[in-house]
Amino acid sequence: MTNLIGTSPSRPDAPGKVTGATRYPADLIRPGMLHLQVVFAHRPHARIISLDSSKALQHPGVLAVLTAADIPHNAFGLIEEDQPVLCSDEVRFEGDKVALVVAESKEAAVAGAQLVTVEYEELPAVTDPRAALDPAAPLVHASRGTNQLSHIPLRKGDTATAFAQADVVLEGEFSTNWQEHAFLQPEAGIAYLDEQGRVVVESAGQWLHEDRRQIARMLGLAEEQVIIRYAAIGGAFGGREDLSIQHLLALAAWKMRHPVALVWSREESIIAHHKRHPMQIRTRWGARKDGKITAVETEVIADGGAYASTSVEVLKVAVLFASGCYEVPNIAVDGYVVYTNNIPCGAFRGFGAPQAQFASESMVTRLAHALGLDPVEIRRKNLYREGSIEPTQNVIPPGVSALPLLERCVEEARTRLGYGKDKASRQTAAPHLRRGIGIASGIKNLGYSFGFPEQATATVELFGEAELERAIVRVGAADVGQGSHLALRQIAAQTLDLPLDKVSMICDDSSEAPNAGSASASRMTFMGGNAVREAATAAREKWSFTDDTHVVATKQYRARTTHPLDPVTGAAALPNYCYGYTAQAVEVEVNLLTGQVQVLQIISAHDVGQAINRQQVEGQIEGCLAQALGYALLEHFQVRNGHVLTPYLSTYLLPTVLDMPPTIIPVILELAEQNGPYGARGIAEMPLVSLAPAIASAIYDAVGVWVTQQPMTPERVLTALNAAG
Repeated sequence: MTNLIGTSPSRPDAPGKVTGATRYPADLIRPGMLHLQVVFAHRPHARIISLDSSKALQHPGVLAVLTAADIPHNAFGLIEEDQPVLCSDEVRFEGDKVALVVAESKEAAVAGAQLVTVEYEELPAVTDPRAALDPAAPLVHASRGTNQLSHIPLRKGDTATAFAQADVVLEGEFSTNWQEHAFLQPEAGIAYLDEQGRVVVESAGQWLHEDRRQIARMLGLAEEQVIIRYAAIGGAFGGREDLSIQHLLALAAWKMRHPVALVWSREESIIAHHKRHPMQIRTRWGARKDGKITAVETEVIADGGAYASTSVEVLKVAVLFASGCYEVPNIAVDGYVVYTNNIPCGAFRGFGAPQAQFASESMVTRLAHALGLDPVEIRRKNLYREGSIEPTQNVIPPGVSALPLLERCVEEARTRLGYGKDKASRQTAAPHLRRGIGIASGIKNLGYSFGFPEQATATVELFGEAELERAIVRVGAADVGQGSHLALRQIAAQTLDLPLDKVSMICDDSSEAPNAGSASASRMTFMGGNAVREAATAAREKWSFTDDTHVVATKQYRARTTHPLDPVTGAAALPNYCYGYTAQAVEVEVNLLTGQVQVLQIISAHDVGQAINRQQVEGQIEGCLAQALGYALLEHFQVRNGHVLTPYLSTYLLPTVLDMPPTIIPVILELAEQNGPYGARGIAEMPLVSLAPAIASAIYDAVGVWVTQQPMTPERVLTALNAAG
């Protein structure tokens, strides 16, 4: 039997992507399709007084202007249905949609949209999340009576006594900003009715069956009457979890009974799809003089924007990791997520963990310096170990590799970065340049959590007479560029003892592939892989005990049942069934004249349990580090009074090859995850969790100042330097 686990076979989608043959959603548009154009609100908060489409309908080529009146159920949302498909009475952020123009050409659709006249009554907008909590603040959703979407408390031990007995107590304030997903392929797709009258949407997303559920509900159809198909997906990072254009395409095709197409410009994409949550964090940490952390008290205020999306779940993660990956006996955290008239926020790689640990990891390093300890030593003393008690007062799930990762990262940092050597020996001759090294640890939950039912289902078909000849694997798992289809194929081939080319995959059609959940939360290799392995095992056993030349087996894998947080204390018997850990070291060079921070080297250590495809694991680490570096230093998404000031990639600075360090060292540990397929656990989000605080610590090591606002732009570095004198 050939071992495929841990190898790096060539990706079957690579040639098409390199040659341009691969078809992305915008490539599906065919002659004769009708074209759509959205009429956006372009104002943060207003009441709709009237909408007149008569001039638009008179424009040559314009066939229809769809409004809220055309929608059977005008509400959608991943968790809470608080967002209208098309607004009828009120707009709550500038990317809200008020009408959809259908025309014979894109040019006619654009012209028609410009001719739709909407009369608004401007309403007061609330754009500061802390101000939004004021009972006198303007309400984003008047029917709720409050802008507070959720308050998540977390209590463990007695913080008041612990702070009183601590040898050192430090306070800190941190702020993080929005982040644009900036996937390569803006939103695009087509929709039509098939021969059976079913609504078919071909686009790009992260969860076939959830897209189908929401669209079917919107149209008042049975889910079987809606088919979702994914073309090639040019990146997602959480940015395709919410519906963006899929429901608009479905609506137009259903109303017009004709194939339709829609492609968003980059500006439309940026103002209309959700972002990473900005968070304001106030925190206080106490420790004994031996370095034992005894108390953490934190307030987190997250800007959820105009609609709920996944904000409540993101807040839960941020609250849980407000104390990082450390066993602290006394914790008091209050997390708030609020509605504002800013752009909505939702899922983004890391899902609340990067924001929380920008603060917590910085505070741990600050405590070390205040106590005269090495930042590594204070981590050694406090990091989670097997049997540690989480903030939710349960024993942490097994497979705790925080300490082994730290030790391996430090070992690499000593060898490659000169960590621990005299600082003067690491400096350049240039008097205006200073070098520093920073280290941070991190933690992120894998999969759906806090009581949400976690499952993945797969079907395996086998063909063969005297011997097994080939297999078809059906699993509704989106591959958003990360290579999940190849990893699942390797798992199936290994389980079936078949050559890789004898295993075919059907993953991108909701009518043919069973529900494997979302390609998010670093869960697909773990969850989808387990489902595929179990289905393949069942099919092979079935084939072995029958004379049939074609057998089929379907298996649903369910992870350990998680539990919701107690609404008063935040206690939970098992909030998450699995965690991933990381440790990172960075070397930076700070320009004292400009405030520019150049990252010179990154060591990123991760325990993946078992690398199914080693090259793809390394690619995930390196690609995620580029996104993490942008988040830490460059990507300054700016919103003022509810208006996006950076709607173009020319004004929103993404890292390029010139911004990346010449040396990136991915360190992969394989400490098998006991419940993972062949021991695997997820990796996709982990490198983003702790890079920003590692860079902040490196800046401090270089120039002696802390930068507590993300992104750590040159202006902010200079401000910190000037304030320090």
